[in-house]
Amino acid sequence: MAHAFLQGERLYLRPLAGSDAKGRYPEWLNDSAVCRGNSHHVYPYSESKALDYISQVNSADDALVLAVVLKQGDTHIGNVALQAIHWLYRSAEFAILLGEKEAWGKGYGVEAGTLLLAHGFSAVNLNRIACATFSNNPGMRKLALALGMREEGIRRKAAFKSGEYLDVIEYGILRDEFRFPGPTA
Repeated sequence: MAHAFLQGERLYLRPLAGSDAKGRYPEWLNDSAVCRGNSHHVYPYSESKALDYISQVNSADDALVLAVVLKQGDTHIGNVALQAIHWLYRSAEFAILLGEKEAWGKGYGVEAGTLLLAHGFSAVNLNRIACATFSNNPGMRKLALALGMREEGIRRKAAFKSGEYLDVIEYGILRDEFRFPGPTA
């Protein structure tokens, strides 16, 4: 668990590292199935682009982007982020990408999301965290609700993906609505 920043029961979150760009991370953003429910997979994603992104987010004052790593096997399975942090409004956008398909449907998104939201509300002193997803992304919609977010609205046909216009569903949660996890052993 080198450089663990936040720890959960089965996974930990750590800063992205240059070595991640040499791993499977760039492959995730070139996989149409992984990117079906997000805005990626429009342009090819390379190791060079990954290195640039990692450098940018690791020095950003308005984003906290972390690798999601399974404790067992020390395997990087995705990334999770608080981005567009607005220090005056005390708000941020939540984003997650689980790139390893073997990790889908096992609750890792809920565990990583809960860790990051708890950190955002307590350590970063945010009052509101929101996310948005395409209407055809049931996994992210389910995750937002599992994290305690409420559906706040729909931006009709606000995105274009794979030849069709899609609605964007907005979710949000306030600090006083979030159920902080209990202490872990």
